[in-house]
Amino acid sequence: MTQLAFAHPFQALSLSFKHAPLEVREQLALNEGECHQLLRTLHQELNLSDLLVLSTCQRTEVYYAARTDRNEEIRQALGQLKNCLIGPGWERYFDVLPDATAAAHHLFAVSLGLEARVLGDSQIIGQVKQAYNWSVRAQAAGPFLHRLLHSVFAAHKRVQAVTSFRCGTASVSSAAVELVAELTAHLPVPRVLVVGLGSIGTDLCRQLTARHPFGHVSLCNRTHAKAAALADAYGLHLVAFEALSAALRETDVVISAITCPQAFFTTRLVAETMEPGSRKLFVDLSVPRSVAPAVARLPGVTLYNIDAIRAKTSAALQQRQATVPQVRAIIAQHLSELHTWSQLLQVSPLIHRLKNHLELLRQQELNRYGKHLSPAEIVLLDATTRSLMQKVLKRQVLQLKLWCQRDSPRPLAAGLTALFDLGSQLTF
Repeated sequence: MTQLAFAHPFQALSLSFKHAPLEVREQLALNEGECHQLLRTLHQELNLSDLLVLSTCQRTEVYYAARTDRNEEIRQALGQLKNCLIGPGWERYFDVLPDATAAAHHLFAVSLGLEARVLGDSQIIGQVKQAYNWSVRAQAAGPFLHRLLHSVFAAHKRVQAVTSFRCGTASVSSAAVELVAELTAHLPVPRVLVVGLGSIGTDLCRQLTARHPFGHVSLCNRTHAKAAALADAYGLHLVAFEALSAALRETDVVISAITCPQAFFTTRLVAETMEPGSRKLFVDLSVPRSVAPAVARLPGVTLYNIDAIRAKTSAALQQRQATVPQVRAIIAQHLSELHTWSQLLQVSPLIHRLKNHLELLRQQELNRYGKHLSPAEIVLLDATTRSLMQKVLKRQVLQLKLWCQRDSPRPLAAGLTALFDLGSQLTF
């Protein structure tokens, strides 16, 4: 990791698959409304700024700016929102990114897919953009978060343009499709039913038709119009939500990407759709889980949840692994640029004070000598002194920027403060 030291008090709290099992993550997974509610609570009640709330099937994370550690308060706010008692033993499930260097680097790595269960997962960047838009609408994003996220998006574009890190279709949905293809290879025409058409469900449709031309794929969603549009776009069959139980009887594979607070596919529902001697594969990509774990105990049923879907060792993944150093180099460059900008942000009040100080002196001298000059001479003197002041400022600001790039603006800032008698020095 880069050794840059940011002065900004940015930090993060992360709950992810790396330390938290699925049964923990699903208790704290947030839907869109809950993300908005947590944003409001943290911003308005805890007075946190530069807020980003990110919740996916693999992680729930909060990025924020504060001079002190507010992680315990954030954990409790999250627990209250989800009606989940978070005790001391839960701390082991969370990663703490205690400073801006660690938190910014982590957000880059998460957004670009380096921290994904499936390396280079392309869905996460869209989820980060959505979380950023929520923060902006809630007026919880400050200058540092704005700049950080735009740096992340720029790095994402560079990774796509100059590396092969995003080549292939390795993602959670593609891994699920590969798993289904492997487990149904013995069936001449496997019948697949996709239930739930969020971002993962939509990507599943593309994967099922593009990579593995299954003989019969059906879609079912509570919102009929969305299912109809996707079915038409990909040439798939459409199942009305009211006819789901009947469709289950005729299906070999059910891939569930439903967003719901509790299991939709209960043991009773599945048992009622199982014919004697039949076999059925359930792939649950939802967090919280949409297929009750007890379903796996029903005769003839095989169940895989999102943690059980292994990343397929494919040529695409091997190629991505080989380009990881390139991706890390791109991240390092964007972090360096962000660091320079953040240093300039720290000295910008000094620059404004210097500009105001020189402008005040200029106006005083214009008033002093202007009464002895003609209107034309006053205009000329005003233009001359303004130009001179801008040239002086340009040189000093340029030097400040150069010193910021060397990570040492303090000496020059102190010198300028003393030289021009600008008052108390900035706190870096």
